[in-house]
Parts: sequence; C-alpha cells; structure tokens
Amino acid sequence: MRFPLRAATTLLSLILTASIFAQTSLLALSKHDHTLSVIDPTTLRTLYTLPVGPDPHEVIASTDGTTAYVSNYGGGQYHTLAVLDLVHHTALPSIDLGPLNGPHGLDFTGGKLYFTAEGAKVIGRFDPATQKIDWVLGTGQNRTHMIYVSPDLQHIITTNVSSATVSLIDMETLPQQGPPPGIHPSANMPPPPPATRKDWNQIVVLVGPGSEGFDLSPDQKEIWTANAHDGTISIINYATKKVIETLHSDTRSANRLKFTSDGKHVLVSLLGNPDLVILDAATRKVIKRLPIGTGAAGILIDPTHNRAFIANTPDNKITIIDLQTLTITAHIPNIAEPDGMAWANHP
Repeated sequence: MRFPLRAATTLLSLILTASIFAQTSLLALSKHDHTLSVIDPTTLRTLYTLPVGPDPHEVIASTDGTTAYVSNYGGGQYHTLAVLDLVHHTALPSIDLGPLNGPHGLDFTGGKLYFTAEGAKVIGRFDPATQKIDWVLGTGQNRTHMIYVSPDLQHIITTNVSSATVSLIDMETLPQQGPPPGIHPSANMPPPPPATRKDWNQIVVLVGPGSEGFDLSPDQKEIWTANAHDGTISIINYATKKVIETLHSDTRSANRLKFTSDGKHVLVSLLGNPDLVILDAATRKVIKRLPIGTGAAGILIDPTHNRAFIANTPDNKITIIDLQTLTITAHIPNIAEPDGMAWANHP
C-alpha cells in the first residue's frame, strides 16, 4: 500500500512530534539561585531554568509531567509551594499553605500532591483540580520531613528528624465509634452506623537520632532509615512494623538514602563527608565509599540507564554514578547548591 506524499509527510511529522514530546527530563533545584533547572538526561544539557522562590528543598512532578511542585522550606519559616508549568516553561502562582509552615517532603500520587509541613507537625494533600488543600493529618512528631505515599493511597511513611522516629500510617478497618456515654437509643435517633469504619492509624517506630533520609525496598518488605546524628541505619520490617536491625555504617551527616532499582545496593549521601556510601542490601555491609566531592544531599535513581544522580551541594555540581561499576561517569556542573531532584515524564 502506497501513501500519498502529503499523507506520508504528515505521518512523519506526527512521529517526530511524538518523539520530541515523549521524553523524560531531569529536574534539579538550586538552593543558592532559587531556581529549577530542567535538564536533558541524555546530553546532560540544561534546557531551561525557572524561578521557584526562597529556599527550595524538594521537587516532584505531576504524573503527566506537565507540572512541577517545589517546597519552600526555610527551616520551618516559609509556607508556600512553587508551581511550574513544564509545557509553557513558566512559573505559576505559588500555593499558600497558610499555617502549614515548613513544607519539605513531596510525593505526587493519585492525581494529588502530598507534602510534609514541619512547623505544623502534619502531612497534607493538595488537589490541583480544585486548587485546595483537601486533607491534613497530624503526626505529633517533631520535624516530619520526608514522605512516601503508596500508589494505592492506603499507606504513608514519613521520617521525623528530631523525634528520631518513623511514622507508618495505614488506612485500616476499625470498629465504629459508639454514641457518647449516657446516650440511649430512642425512636427519633437515626439508624446505627455500620459496625466498622475506615480510618488512618499511625504506628510510630523509634529509630535513631536525626532520622531523615529513608527508602522502601523494591520488594516493599523493608524500610531503611539513615540516622544522621549517630551514623547508623535502622532497618524496619514493614509487615511487623519493628526495627529488626541497626547497622553501624559510619554515615554521620547522612542526608538521603536510596535503593537501586534492582534492590541490590543502597546509596547514602553525606552532607559533611566526601564519600557516597554504598551498601550491599543482602549482606547489610558497606562495600564501597566512593569519593564524590566535599558533601552531598539529593539522590535520584535512573532505572532506565542504571545510573544514580547525586547532588553535590557544597560543590555546585551533580555527580553521575554508573550503578553497574559503581564508578563516576560524568558531572553536571554549574548548579549552585543542588539538592532535590526528580523525573518529569512528559507526554
């Protein structure tokens, strides 16, 4: 079958257009410049930058890759989330969180943005469709910092830095609350509610001082938490919700902890140390301390190309690690005080 020239040209144009827009971008924050850099992960070239407001710490993209959200932290002083249009390359009006000050950790799941707010000791949820905060849950813990929300929206994990704890928050079926004491049923009362109800239940697990960076293992069986103040790593069995092992990994000043996509290795960045610490997840042993600069913060795993991007905050660069050889392969320079990073999968 032969296509007319015009039809063939149109088809080629559509294919080329699809290849341009069906791509992934690396989002990297600059805490010094208060900007977000959108980077081509193949060429490592910065495509454009956008302003994000004061003291940006974490960034996440919407599932469709059209919008990025940035937490303006300020050590608990600020109360806004920056919003960026990744289609038209513009900054949109920020989200004012009101009394929910100190936003930090971010996750985008189920079409909504989840965030921590340290100053209010809560986690919250913002609905882009209604442009409103539609849910808030208190943790009662000090410096609720990083957050993970399961894809089915039934489980939430947060680290609480100053309380030295991890919050395991699950949607559970609980007994229905009865009437207040002294109230007796009467003919005018509504029918009794169902015997059970759905509600969030929090279990607080004590780990180590400075619990901040954490990750859930790819098989979802363990939560590893880096304790910055004593240089240990706490391993929580997710099913029993108990610490099953504490690793003396010499990781003081730990900032982030991430599993590789295959679950074989765990990477720990250290703010006050030149090494990236790499552990074997099966043996629980440190297998390499890779010198990458004078300190590091954010870690982003590239599952497609088996790489890790490490934000060398004091060195104004991002270091790229080959996860097969555990060696440095490249750098992205001239990112002033990089920290939070994320992927944006464009349509």
